Amino acid sequence: MTSFHEVQFPLRLALGTSGGPYRRTDIVSLSNGRESRNRRWKDARRHYDAGSGIRSVTDLYEVLAFFEARAGQLYGFRFTDPVDFQSCGPEGVVSSNDQPLGIGNGARTAFQLVKVYGDAGGTTERVIAKPQAGSVVVRIDGVAVSPDDFSVDHATGIVIFDIAPINGAVIRAGFRFDVPVRFDTDRIEINLDAFHAGRIPSIPLVEIMP
Repeated sequence: MTSFHEVQFPLRLALGTSGGPYRRTDIVSLSNGRESRNRRWKDARRHYDAGSGIRSVTDLYEVLAFFEARAGQLYGFRFTDPVDFQSCGPEGVVSSNDQPLGIGNGARTAFQLVKVYGDAGGTTERVIAKPQAGSVVVRIDGVAVSPDDFSVDHATGIVIFDIAPINGAVIRAGFRFDVPVRFDTDRIEINLDAFHAGRIPSIPLVEIMP
């Protein structure tokens, strides 16, 4: 990913932010009262407001310094979603059985980390491009793989095995991850009088698609 800094938005402030996935759907009302719906985006794009995590002038300064270091919208960075940040639910424990990565064919060594959301009605697969260092655990056919036998590209989310899994082998993984985002503005307005009166600045972030 070009123009991206592999640094993390301050976690203390991220935990207080608001936001989540955003989708784009075209809806046309038909003459018979029914609707025609078309999904314009294959994947959701997440939007956040980091302003809601700010509680003090020190927090304000920390965000301003981070904003300047990214040159506004120019450089992307890592952001930890306060709810969706690991291969299982937010209160669960990461397990190597959490998510499917694929099926071995005896030659393939590289597998992309993904997270599947689904129920009986349907599923969506999300590419995970920014796993957190040291968090990825893997199993092949139910057997845990030693960290010495695979590597992880933490800039792309690709797991690379030293030896290709055998044909038909089921590969699964667990992990924690960040969302690649950028500031969705080149301007941050701060009014200290308004801040002390309880009004916080808006600091929008938008997901960068990997």
